[in-house]
Amino acid sequence: MSNTALLDRPATAPVRAVSRADAAADLPSIRSPRGFALYVGIDEIKAAEAGVSLPLLVDALRRTLAELAPSAETHATVALAPQSAGGRDLDVVRLALHEPGAIARAKTAVEEEKDEESGVVVDISRKRVLLDGESAAFTYKEFELLQYLVLREGRTIERSELVSALWQATDDEVPGERTIDVHVRRLRAKLGRHEDIVRTVRGVGYRFDRHADVVIRYGHGTPSPDRF
Repeated sequence: MSNTALLDRPATAPVRAVSRADAAADLPSIRSPRGFALYVGIDEIKAAEAGVSLPLLVDALRRTLAELAPSAETHATVALAPQSAGGRDLDVVRLALHEPGAIARAKTAVEEEKDEESGVVVDISRKRVLLDGESAAFTYKEFELLQYLVLREGRTIERSELVSALWQATDDEVPGERTIDVHVRRLRAKLGRHEDIVRTVRGVGYRFDRHADVVIRYGHGTPSPDRF
């Protein structure tokens, strides 16, 4: 956005005069807006490449606000971060200025990193399994098998259901109901000391039982248990 665009009053939307009484009537009785925060993510190098500087941007925004709302009070703070800090500029700014949403996300990320250090992490969103912080070498079909059980946690799945759900009739090698036991044994072998999260229900099939050291990350777009 150019400096001219920042300083010019928008011409597309007409300004409607609102009396103080009308504005107050539209606000909640308990809490009312007292202002807003605008977080701008741009470092000095990017600003220079655009032909501006951070002080110039701040000054332009202040002059625009003074023109539109002369009674408004303003306060500008520049967020400082180490040069080695990665991530998007806007995220760094929000975190440096203690924006609640950014703090919550950062806390969640730290907790997830701790979860990865021990136990099992079944990350459905990324199609991976972590064992004590290390990525397990699951094949595509092994992960599908574990995922099918995870999405139906606590329910015993018959061997015939696993075969029909995970293999198509056109596949080169469609296992029989007993051959599925071989796939489960391979899956358990890769789970190591956590192999008992996949339980055998004698004469029926298999069930996923979550332990205290098992974390499931579903993410967005996770397949429905009813539609695999």
